[in-house]
Amino acid sequence: MNPEVTAAIIAASVSFLTLIGTLAAQYFGRRATSRDTQKALEEQGKQLDRTLAEQRTRTLNERFATAAEQLGSDKPAIRLAGVHAMAGLADDWEENRQTCVDVLSAYLRMPYEPDPGQDATVPQRLAFQAIREVRHTVIRVITAHLKYDPAVSWQGLDFDFTGVVFDGGDFSLAQFSDGRVNFSLAQFSDGTVNFSGAQFSGALVNFDHAEFSGGTVDFSRVEFSGGTVNFDFAQFSGGVYFVRAEFSGGTVNLSHARFSRGTVYFEGARFSGSTVRFVDAKFSGGTVDFSGAKFSGGTVNFDYGKFSGTVGFSRVEFSGGMVHFYDARFSGSTVNFGAARFCGGTVYFYEARFSGGTVDFSRAEFFGGTVDFSDTGDWSYPPEFPWTDTPPSYVKLPKLG
Repeated sequence: MNPEVTAAIIAASVSFLTLIGTLAAQYFGRRATSRDTQKALEEQGKQLDRTLAEQRTRTLNERFATAAEQLGSDKPAIRLAGVHAMAGLADDWEENRQTCVDVLSAYLRMPYEPDPGQDATVPQRLAFQAIREVRHTVIRVITAHLKYDPAVSWQGLDFDFTGVVFDGGDFSLAQFSDGRVNFSLAQFSDGTVNFSGAQFSGALVNFDHAEFSGGTVDFSRVEFSGGTVNFDFAQFSGGVYFVRAEFSGGTVNLSHARFSRGTVYFEGARFSGSTVRFVDAKFSGGTVDFSGAKFSGGTVNFDYGKFSGTVGFSRVEFSGGMVHFYDARFSGSTVNFGAARFCGGTVYFYEARFSGGTVDFSRAEFFGGTVDFSDTGDWSYPPEFPWTDTPPSYVKLPKLG
């Protein structure tokens, strides 16, 4: 090959390789610059997020301090503003929502002077009414967040109403589906406290040692379908309504409860799947009325109950499940099973003691199931039955002699 041609080819090749090298250097240089830029932007983004989070936390803490200060004001109008401010903060601050709710619950637990009465001065009555309105607003705000499909739900949180004095308040339609709700030692002393239509489906709810001593507490149409609701050692001396309540699951404890005055209505209640315990309950005064209730499933336990007041089971239908009166004591009571229908399930009075008072089955109807008196502990004052000779096959009486 001509030397001049060879030299030209070599020169062209060198130029081409130089161009390729230059372009590659520019390409990889741009890539390195791009990576550095991207890394810097990501770091700036993280820093911005940290700054915004810190600013948000600072703002929320300032809102919390302001709302808490308002709740502690000596002016009811400012307290009302504090209630709504704390509730709004709970909605916005999910990670500290429980803390905000705890503050609202604690407000209700604060000492509360009773109604000064009609003889009090006008300023005294106005001051009392203003404070009561703040307390009732706290209850309304809490309930609004426990109803079906609220904007922000507080279901699953804990609510501590230990020892709270309730002289009214609306918990109607609230759904207690999780968490712990504590009414232990609460005093229902006046006004109307409304739980009608509420649902207890998974929470642990305590009314143990609560005092229902005045006014009205309304559990009408309440659904007990899961979880545990305790009324252990509760004292009932006012008006309490479980009218058409549904006991379809879970456990409801009224063990050691004391029914001493007033009236407790279970009229039209449905016991179909729960375990309901009246173990060692004392019916010593007033009236406890199960008229029209239906026992179709689950277990209802009156073991060791003491009946010396008035208890009505008229028009009750026993069609399934088990109702126990083990070692129950009927010593001075009027217990009326008038027009009750026994058509299924088991009702037994093992070791029950009929030692006084009146237990009346005279208008009851027996179509099926088992009603067992065969092993009573005391038959000295036997119940009144609708037959004079042989009982129906569904009824087992003690073997005397």
